[in-house]
Amino acid sequence: MNKVEFLRKMYPVGCKVKLHHMDDPFAPPCGTIGEVTWVDDIGQIHVKWENGSTFALNIKLDSFSRI
Repeated sequence: MNKVEFLRKMYPVGCKVKLHHMDDPFAPPCGTIGEVTWVDDIGQIHVKWENGSTFALNIKLDSFSRI
């Protein structure tokens, strides 16, 4: 199983995640909850956040957890 397949199993479409930190001035606030919409071919986890934004998570740079 490659990295992307692993991430797609760990973060299936519809699962919830909580943002702890994202180093981007336009990122949702820490503590924001979102729903995974898909994992792309380079392993970014795309999320629709409860504040309406749609930022993708990078597992190497961002801090988050599945809830």
